Amino acid sequence: MLDLTAEQSPTREAWRDPARYWASLTEATAHLPAPVAVIERDALRHNAMDMLVRAGGLPIRVATKSVRVRSVLDAVLAIPGYQGILSFTLAEALWLAENHDDIVLGYPTVDRVGLQKLLADEKLASRITLMIDDISHLDFIDAIAAPGTRPEVRVAIDVDASYKAPGLGHLGVRRSSLFTAADVAGFARQVVRRPGFRLVGLQMYDAQIAGQGDATGAEAPLIRIVQARSRDELRIRRAQIADAMLGIAPLEFLNGGGTGSLEFTGSDESLTEATAGSGLLAGHLFDGYRSFRPAPATGFAFDVVRKPAPDIATVLGGGWIASGPAVSSRQPLPVWPQHLRTLPREAAGEVQTPLQGESARGLEVGDRVWFRHCKSGEPAERIDSYQLVADGKIVDELPTYRGEGKAFL
Repeated sequence: MLDLTAEQSPTREAWRDPARYWASLTEATAHLPAPVAVIERDALRHNAMDMLVRAGGLPIRVATKSVRVRSVLDAVLAIPGYQGILSFTLAEALWLAENHDDIVLGYPTVDRVGLQKLLADEKLASRITLMIDDISHLDFIDAIAAPGTRPEVRVAIDVDASYKAPGLGHLGVRRSSLFTAADVAGFARQVVRRPGFRLVGLQMYDAQIAGQGDATGAEAPLIRIVQARSRDELRIRRAQIADAMLGIAPLEFLNGGGTGSLEFTGSDESLTEATAGSGLLAGHLFDGYRSFRPAPATGFAFDVVRKPAPDIATVLGGGWIASGPAVSSRQPLPVWPQHLRTLPREAAGEVQTPLQGESARGLEVGDRVWFRHCKSGEPAERIDSYQLVADGKIVDELPTYRGEGKAFL
């Protein structure tokens, strides 16, 4: 059983010595066929505790999309300071509701089968909160089961937390059409007038801050300026929205942030909780942030199967591309041996990935190369389980959603 509440092992922070860290993972998993994926227990615990510190005491709701391993979710939620789940599909929420009672669906749903199940079960309806930002979402639910024939449905409003930057336009993700306090208050009044629904929360995810590194690259100075202005604007707008909601509905939560903006989220007095998940397993996306540096808690290895040139080693597999824009930063990053790079005309391939660099000269057929994923949750869609490693040894095997026979999205 994965336990993150105990003290770290004597070899704490082993990841600070990359040669020792990745070599120990190679040795621990040498008997297993590739691809092999690991979670290093003490690195995971370090990240979980560091995120609590960064949030400044604000409770953290765990985003399951960025984990997709039930044992990890359970272990993190056992740590004081973590509470509740942000799910990404209704089918997933229904599954997790068998053992958890505070689940917010992060996105609107039109899953008729899932809604039929939810609306027919008082217990499930009390455990799951649906996300809405349009009256059509309420109409869709009522068309499946009318008020009075079903349990009361818990709903939360998704609010656009993007930044409308002068000269740059919309920065952030395209989510809700609700932006101003007047927008939110007007919609909220319509929701509370509808029978059969209970408005319990708001969500405001600042992707332009949480999902954008500011440490490296030619655009880093501009990114810092824009993010600072976005933080100032969002702090004011969130306060206005919170004030506007006071006389409309007694909210249980006002949620914001993500792993990359926990310091800002924790300092925003309008919020009652943060959401984060990807910082637990810590993909290489977070190497580009100035404010924190998580431990590489997860990695996956592929075998070298041929040498097309002295300075090129080709591994079988590798194309585990992260979601988002199709740019090079979404590729998995070869981290051990060091100084390997993918080829610009091939990149990371579904079946093979050629890697070039001086260290490739020392690789032979059968050797292993370790990668880190750009983000966090998507590798779990490729593998049945993670090997849990502690003190350089495998101590458990943690099934992913896929390993439990689930594939939600």
